[in-house]
Amino acid sequence: MFCYQCEQTYRSDEGAGCAGSKGMCGKDAATSDLQDVLLHVCEGIGQYLHRARALGATDVQADRFVLYAFFTTLTNVNFNASKFVLLIQQAGEIKKRVQALYEAAAASAGKAPEALAGAAAFIPAAELDGLLTQAAVASVKKDAVVLGADVVGLRSLVLYGLKGVCAYAHHAEVLGEERDAIYEAVEHALDLLAGGSEEIGPLLEEALALGRANFLAMEALDAANTGNFGTPEPTRVRVTPRKGKAVLVSGHDMKDLCAILEATKDKGIDVYTHGELLPAHSYPKLKAYPHLAGNYGGAWQDQQREFAEFPGPIVMTSNCLIEPQPRYRGRIFTAGPVGWPGIRHIENGDFSIVAQAAAALPGFAEDAAEETVTIGFGRDTVLGVADKVIEAVKAGAIRHFFLVGGCDGAAPGRNYYTDFAEHAPQDTVVLTLGCGKYRFNRYDFGTIGGLPRLLDMGQCNDAYSALVVATKLAEAFGVGVNELPLSLIVSWFEQKAAAVLLTLLALGVRNVRLGPTLPAFLTPALIDVLVEKFGVLPITDAKADIEASLARAA
Repeated sequence: MFCYQCEQTYRSDEGAGCAGSKGMCGKDAATSDLQDVLLHVCEGIGQYLHRARALGATDVQADRFVLYAFFTTLTNVNFNASKFVLLIQQAGEIKKRVQALYEAAAASAGKAPEALAGAAAFIPAAELDGLLTQAAVASVKKDAVVLGADVVGLRSLVLYGLKGVCAYAHHAEVLGEERDAIYEAVEHALDLLAGGSEEIGPLLEEALALGRANFLAMEALDAANTGNFGTPEPTRVRVTPRKGKAVLVSGHDMKDLCAILEATKDKGIDVYTHGELLPAHSYPKLKAYPHLAGNYGGAWQDQQREFAEFPGPIVMTSNCLIEPQPRYRGRIFTAGPVGWPGIRHIENGDFSIVAQAAAALPGFAEDAAEETVTIGFGRDTVLGVADKVIEAVKAGAIRHFFLVGGCDGAAPGRNYYTDFAEHAPQDTVVLTLGCGKYRFNRYDFGTIGGLPRLLDMGQCNDAYSALVVATKLAEAFGVGVNELPLSLIVSWFEQKAAAVLLTLLALGVRNVRLGPTLPAFLTPALIDVLVEKFGVLPITDAKADIEASLARAA
């Protein structure tokens, strides 16, 4: 086992990375190795798909499988080794199919097909022990002695960025939105990784290409969410429970949430969101369900305590799952790409068993004092008052905008984001998205220019909305995005955040402050590239960073 894809990876003076019997996330060595093998087989699929596409042949089912397969390997998604054995065998069969597709396309074009090596020629073993023996050829650290740490680190950035792209694209695909350009970019990245590229320049350009693909993926997901559930609108959401039977839904997947609302409709069961599903309350179709009662708890890292205290069943629809504890292990379910050994997994969107469990469990015995937060400031809402925003900026009422958002986590240093939001001057606006908002979203920030000073724009993928707003405001002011009175203060944890960072870099957004620590797979030389070429800044002290941001914009 070797893994250093997330912010919580093991770090010491000797280096960084989880390499023992179990990673910091709880993933055991066998599961980690099987994930590497699955990705290696997918690289082989990509080699054939990339070449078949050049000859006019595609296989969208194979593309969809790659999205799903990659998603299962994100941090805190699937910990079930037996699931990966099945996925590897399925990937092997798909690789045979797309090889035949490529060879047929070549024959039709009157060309001799390439005899591909590496991942394309890799044949996965049929049993667990054999797969674990093969894992060494699939490790991110393979050939590190030959390639050097910088190349390995940049290849890892491409791989982990690709994981984020695939996750967002999968979310969109299950809701009916797909983009052929995304599949083409994924295939190209897989082919490059399989080819063992050793040049910094092409690898860096591939990372930026994935950033552009991720913008398309977030756009597709935005279209999927709004197309299915309506345009987000400002909404007050209850964050304390009310008396009655209850279901808790965590993760990111609004399709599953909608299915759960349907399964519990007219049954006297309330549905609560958790974590990254808080923004669901701002979508008209979802909030029209009267039993969508509110949001319970906060970010993913507190789930073991919060799930234990919740008096009903829990459904985890996507990342971020951590090891279920005995107090709730018998009443938590997984869905979609998520899995944990021994935990019941729901297939095909049938959540009737969840409704049955909710009816059998006690629920909340009494109403808690009502508390609320306000969400739903997506791009349409913000741009709908753009004239007021522009007027307030020109009049000096609004001096600066801070986007403080991204992933939350348990590592030390994340109080920085609370401190930053709290100490932002009263003549500034704080935008937020992702689960990092839970560090400060219950605070009263007041208003400015008739607008709330804290604007919750949604999930992590709603970085798309933030970028659209920034672009439109820049056009209105007649400046570039980097000349706006806007600073991005980003917290990262896993691979979706890596993909969003690549999007920012690809779009030319500079002076992004990143923390709480920098990715372990980035060497000092690679960090220097990000700092010098793209203006990425590691966070320091909240007050000092506020002052520096305001000074730069002055």
